[in-house]
Amino acid sequence: MTHHSSHGTGTRGAGSGSAPDTPRLTTREAAGRLGVKPETVYAYVSRGQLTSRRAPGGRGSTFDAAEVDALARRTGRRDPSPSAPGELVFRTGITLIEPDRYFFRGVDAAELARLHTFEEVAEWIWTGELRPGIRFEAAPEALAAARRTAAALPRHSSSTDRLRAAVAAAAAADPLRFDLSPQGVLNSARTLLPTLVGALPSAGEASSTVPSAGEASSTVPSASSPGGEADAGDSLARRLWPKLSDRPADAASLAVLDTALGLLADHDLAASTLAARVAASTHAHPYAVVSAGLGALEGPLHGAASGAAHRMLSEAVGRGGAAPVVAEHLRAGRRVPGLGHRLYTGEDPRAGVLFALLDEIPQAAPAMAAARDVVATTARHTPLHANVDLALAALSVTCGMPAEAGETVFAVSRTAGWIAHAMEEYAERPLRMRPSGQYTGPRPPQPLPSPSRAAPPGTGPAK
Repeated sequence: MTHHSSHGTGTRGAGSGSAPDTPRLTTREAAGRLGVKPETVYAYVSRGQLTSRRAPGGRGSTFDAAEVDALARRTGRRDPSPSAPGELVFRTGITLIEPDRYFFRGVDAAELARLHTFEEVAEWIWTGELRPGIRFEAAPEALAAARRTAAALPRHSSSTDRLRAAVAAAAAADPLRFDLSPQGVLNSARTLLPTLVGALPSAGEASSTVPSAGEASSTVPSASSPGGEADAGDSLARRLWPKLSDRPADAASLAVLDTALGLLADHDLAASTLAARVAASTHAHPYAVVSAGLGALEGPLHGAASGAAHRMLSEAVGRGGAAPVVAEHLRAGRRVPGLGHRLYTGEDPRAGVLFALLDEIPQAAPAMAAARDVVATTARHTPLHANVDLALAALSVTCGMPAEAGETVFAVSRTAGWIAHAMEEYAERPLRMRPSGQYTGPRPPQPLPSPSRAAPPGTGPAK
């Protein structure tokens, strides 16, 4: 399959580069082509989905016919539902989500992730170019700093804790981190991803020892030879595998992990991506952008959701069926994890791809049977479909990975998307995200507060 960099215009103004003699439409004509009211046309303008120009003589507005037609084609599939006046709009050419599928720069994302490595998918969403066989390598000094910092955390620290520490250390080791030119950001991104993977301890490895300051990057274990030197030819999926599982990586299971990384690389303006764009709007460097994304990702309703699905699926496998597990969730008033997605009317397309790959792996049969039983059992109560968290859980349960493995995969993968959105945001007007708060406190003027009569800290009651 060959893709070309002509994809990727996304929803950016389709008529911005049109020739001067391109026919222009009146507001009423544009509304007719779109099948909406004239007021809705102006809502599209306020949202950034259409560009308008004052008509000669200043009476009314005109619109580029090609841009209107392009919007009509898009709204024929999914109505953008124009925003309310004043709502902030993010024009993006990275991901388009439809009711049953999604696209990276105009290309079917599920197909792209299934046929190409995570690194190739990352390059595609960053640059709109497909580079077969590309590999990313960490800068030795940054990798050593990231490993030392991540290893210094307490043993109970999560993988996301270690990733956040690794990002901060890698930033401190990169004197060029403030270079926000497209090439500068790409250079940082291509080294940051393998740094994050390399900073994680191997599965089951105790983090009680901290590498010395002069320890070389050769101490980084690789997926192909645990404990040995990293192989520059290894994919990021292969390097990540031993961080998630102490079982050998067979080709089929490794392909599922690599595909999962590609599928999760971006998903439009999820909460963590919005946080990343807010950081980028201040012209924070790419490492700070990724740190912002990681902070939002750790919420139990976002990246950490797959952990709950893993625990539920493990219990269902152990108990020989999903019915008692689902019943306990419903009786406790808890939602059943791994089901439903607000953007898809049916099954999450990311889950569909991963389930199809897992069906080809014999040892995945128990987890897959439990996953399908969860869906079928819950359907008797409410018609919900599987989402990607359930698919990640099926992968992690099958391969003997810990419950947080899905979150780790999510964090490493979505770093690519955060970088792509940062590159877009750097090209926008800086500091454009300044909403106004709706104050609900006491109305001023209020009297100055009286000094507290509380006992000083550490003072106990009189004996």
